[in-house]
Amino acid sequence: MPNWVETAVGDYAKRFGRDIKLSIKEIKPEKRNNTSAEQCMAEEEKRIRAALPEKPYLVILDEHGANVTSLKLSQYIDFWKQNNIHPCFIIGGADGISGSLKKDADLTLRLSDLTLPHGLARVLLVEQLYRAVSILENHPYHRE
Repeated sequence: MPNWVETAVGDYAKRFGRDIKLSIKEIKPEKRNNTSAEQCMAEEEKRIRAALPEKPYLVILDEHGANVTSLKLSQYIDFWKQNNIHPCFIIGGADGISGSLKKDADLTLRLSDLTLPHGLARVLLVEQLYRAVSILENHPYHRE
């Protein structure tokens, strides 16, 4: 990722405090060469699944996912915290996410109606997670 992505994600990650553990695992994208988008997504899926914990709670970020507000995301986080659920957010590669991985999702969310580059999606996700946590803590970061 470009330095600006790492800087922005790192800035928000520092703000979470001790209660929220944020871990990012980058998956090497499949080289396109003469392979189809489906083949690339299938190979990337293998690497994604290998990086996941046993019995993960999968939150897939997809353009066809549910459109949620920051307040709704904070409600999800509150529920996960209360039920000791550790969500794994998946941002797809250039071709997206394989159908079988999408099928296994516990939740599918959309960050925007716009198509976002991976780095920007990562920054937006971490910022929104921070915003949702700040809502739960009645921190003035979020304003309605």
